[in-house]
Amino acid sequence: MQVRDGMSTVVLTVGPTHTLREAARLMSARRVGAAVVTDPDKGEPGILTERDILDALAQGQDPDIERVGDHLTSDIVVASPDWPLDRAAQSMLSGGFRHLVVCEGPDIVGMLSVRDVVRLLVTGAQTTPA
Repeated sequence: MQVRDGMSTVVLTVGPTHTLREAARLMSARRVGAAVVTDPDKGEPGILTERDILDALAQGQDPDIERVGDHLTSDIVVASPDWPLDRAAQSMLSGGFRHLVVCEGPDIVGMLSVRDVVRLLVTGAQTTPA
């Protein structure tokens, strides 16, 4: 099995100037735990996760003022769709994260979550676009 077999092909993207509340609303509406952050001034994507938002709130920061760009993880592991699923799972485990942005060259083509990996391993069912 490969990353492409389990990844979601419809990916929520937000910009670095979105507020944390805007990002949280979009993530909640789409029922996803992470959003890819794209910034035209930077070549690589970043990621904003539920944990990033939770940490900001726990520190007393205002989600209506705080910007995604100040809370995202920019040094991320980017997977290829043809990675073996076990390589992706090992990357998540060793890196301590639950989401992988999937790229082909410069294009973002999907997102793989721990839930996707477990679902694929248990049921063999591929992800359908959201």
